[in-house]
Amino acid sequence: MAVLGQWRYFPKTHIAAISLLTIFVIFAIGKNTNVPQKREVQTLIVNSATLDTQLEEIEVWEQTELKAGDNLSRVFTRYSLSAADALAIASSAPKRVLNLQPGQIIKWQSSESNNVTRMRIETSPLIAHVFERAIDGDYEYKLDEKVADRRPKFAHAMINSSLFLDGAKQDIPQSTLIELAGLFGWDIDFALDIRPGDEFSLIYEELYLDGERIGFGNILIANFVNRGREITAIRYEDGKGDAQYYDPSGHSMRKEFLRNPIDFARISSRFNLKRKHPVLNKFRAHRGTDYAARTGTPIKSTGDGKVIFAGRKGGFGNCVIVQHGSRYQTLYAHMSKFNRSARKGRRVKQGQVIGYVGSTGLATGPHLHFEFRVDGVHRDSLRIKLPKSRSIGKDQKELYKAKSERMIEWLKSQRDTQLASDDSLSLAKISEQ
Repeated sequence: MAVLGQWRYFPKTHIAAISLLTIFVIFAIGKNTNVPQKREVQTLIVNSATLDTQLEEIEVWEQTELKAGDNLSRVFTRYSLSAADALAIASSAPKRVLNLQPGQIIKWQSSESNNVTRMRIETSPLIAHVFERAIDGDYEYKLDEKVADRRPKFAHAMINSSLFLDGAKQDIPQSTLIELAGLFGWDIDFALDIRPGDEFSLIYEELYLDGERIGFGNILIANFVNRGREITAIRYEDGKGDAQYYDPSGHSMRKEFLRNPIDFARISSRFNLKRKHPVLNKFRAHRGTDYAARTGTPIKSTGDGKVIFAGRKGGFGNCVIVQHGSRYQTLYAHMSKFNRSARKGRRVKQGQVIGYVGSTGLATGPHLHFEFRVDGVHRDSLRIKLPKSRSIGKDQKELYKAKSERMIEWLKSQRDTQLASDDSLSLAKISEQ
């Protein structure tokens, strides 16, 4: 009876398949008992891998896509699955595996008593966390990790209106365009510096699994021509597996400060020591840059540093001041609210959200007032030459130089090939007319 009781832990599809196989064998034996004169023994060779694949294909899985606020307990309650199984799975899962996110897929198989026999938590097309129920009721955990085929893809675009609109016309994915803007964000202000006629070329990765594109990988090399100034970023992975982007001479693309604390905002007022204040209606030096944006727009720290002030500060309203090393300070004013990370004494990373745009203090509308100070002196953040971070290490210099030359030549050849193809198409259209 104890053995029979274990059947409830098997998926219904497995039980049905075993039952059909048993009936088939009994029928075959009964049929042959009436013909005793001559018997032929046939050997059936079954490839276990093929059988497993076929069984996998006919197995029925239930599944759900996680919503905001979902956790394992809520999913089990929603589908009337065993609460004890949820606890058992949670206890067998490695740390952070059950840190579930919206959009992830959970699949499971269950017995008639609603015990989960198998479960898959798919965090991406390449990674799944698998739990299988053992006879003793515990769950065994396994990481199912697949390797994507990375295929390089070349793209080129001429800017007529904006980076995103013109990039999208060339079928460049938005995620890659955002990464591209981040790469050049230290050298180009995409809210101010972009002009019609600027252009960019890049080679990035497309990710394929079983012949189907499932996403996009890293930018391998990118070149941006802005107002006649040419900037190139090359991805390089050192011997330790750490990847960074460098210019052709080996200087890091990552400066110590971002040029812009808000993505793609409009500059409403520049650094001006003789500006007439719009609220006080008298001349007062404007020692910063104002970025007009909607209330709630995220504000990023432009560099690594320590928060030395976070609170209400006179006409600045809600304000955060970050100290960067011994020489530099940045100030962010008129915030609607602070991010939890922006507390006095805490350290923040470059690009980390510290607050949100508002109109607190002396402000006529929602905007960010941003100040950049060097040795206590206010400087124009749009004109100051930002300091560079470390260059590539001496032990990597020769290897990087050889790779950068190959990458630049690769990008140039791809660009020349496409431009030649575009010219041929243009000539063909003209001849048809």
